[in-house]
Amino acid sequence: MAKYDNVVAVILGGGAGSRLFPLTRDRSKPAVPLGGKYRLIDVPVSNCINSSITHIFVLTQYNSASLNRHISQTYRFSSFSDGFVEILAAEQRKDSPDWFQGTADAVRQILPHLRDSRVKTLLILSGDHLYRMDYRDFLDRHFSTNADVTISVIPAKREEAEGFGLLKTDDAGSIVEFKEKPSGDALEAMRVDTTKFGLSGAEAEQRPFLASMGIYVFDYQKLIELLAADEGAMDFGGEIIPTAIKNYNVQAHLFDGYWEDIGTIRAFYEANLDLAAPLPKFNFFDTRSPIYTRSRYLPPSKLHDCDIDNSMVSEGCIMNGVHARSSIIGLRSRLDEGVRIEDSIIMGSDYFESIEEIKSDVDSGHPHLGIGQNTMIRRAIVDKNVRIGKNVRLLNLAGIDHYDHERGCFYIREGIIIVPKGAVVEDGTEI
Repeated sequence: MAKYDNVVAVILGGGAGSRLFPLTRDRSKPAVPLGGKYRLIDVPVSNCINSSITHIFVLTQYNSASLNRHISQTYRFSSFSDGFVEILAAEQRKDSPDWFQGTADAVRQILPHLRDSRVKTLLILSGDHLYRMDYRDFLDRHFSTNADVTISVIPAKREEAEGFGLLKTDDAGSIVEFKEKPSGDALEAMRVDTTKFGLSGAEAEQRPFLASMGIYVFDYQKLIELLAADEGAMDFGGEIIPTAIKNYNVQAHLFDGYWEDIGTIRAFYEANLDLAAPLPKFNFFDTRSPIYTRSRYLPPSKLHDCDIDNSMVSEGCIMNGVHARSSIIGLRSRLDEGVRIEDSIIMGSDYFESIEEIKSDVDSGHPHLGIGQNTMIRRAIVDKNVRIGKNVRLLNLAGIDHYDHERGCFYIREGIIIVPKGAVVEDGTEI
């Protein structure tokens, strides 16, 4: 345990999350709901806790209120422990008047907050990745090679490789070259023999590139040197890492498990729906390394006369005569008789409406919180606290790829319908 005592984790909250809009319209990217009851930030925080790393900072600057609330309500360590999960929001100071300008700049700006943490090793993580990793293996690689920097890498196929920073190593696993998102001949030049990392011949032929996962282990003093050497360097991938390779001992740590960068609407949509598959790529039911989230003390879900298959239903739901296929039904979802949900994510609600409030909604012709009778939803993401009326059709039969509704009631991205948080969709609406 002692060698992990002076390890501090920093989770990067990301930028404005524009590729996940409108899910990031009212919240930061790490606060986006996942799997019916979790949030994206729960994944790296849980990985840290399961790896005996309990000194954790989360860096944010955009729409951070809901993330602050989730962190403060969820991660409370024992009073006999010095563990913490703490938000560090971007702040303006005389010596640092700007907001975070990139991943490296974000870490540079929060260094004053780390001085009292007795940190010797800094673990830098991303807040929008879905994977399960024991960071102790990552750290052991770093310590055993006496590395200054260690980068976690994943074998990649050619069609995937263009979107990542790629690297080459020598036979001992030291990184000798790094290129950010190469293409064409530059991409081909980054091919490596991944059998040296334990892949079979067939696997190595399919995945001949080593892609950076965007997570790093730094010797803290060496990181300070790197950040100070080039105060104009804003990002780790494009600037700090290439410099480190030239002047320091930079090692690779291979990770060959499931890993998904949930940075786009399609990636988010597909990763969520896979969670409901009979054999999901990422399994929330792994009791050895659980994913933690806020305890809400909700009642069990109540289902009457429903036909549900290949789906996940969260706590506190009330569903009557619902047909659901390959879908995620989130917390406190109220779905009325005749509702059909296919290949969709229903994020649920933050609160219950009382019977009196529902009756008032009905009397006024206003949809109640949830989904009304005989509504059909297919290939959609319905955000939290949405009111969808009766006989609504969210089907995108015209096959529209990209659309913004004039009043913001719904959006379409990559053919996927998105109903944003708090939206109202009136009775009989057809998309």
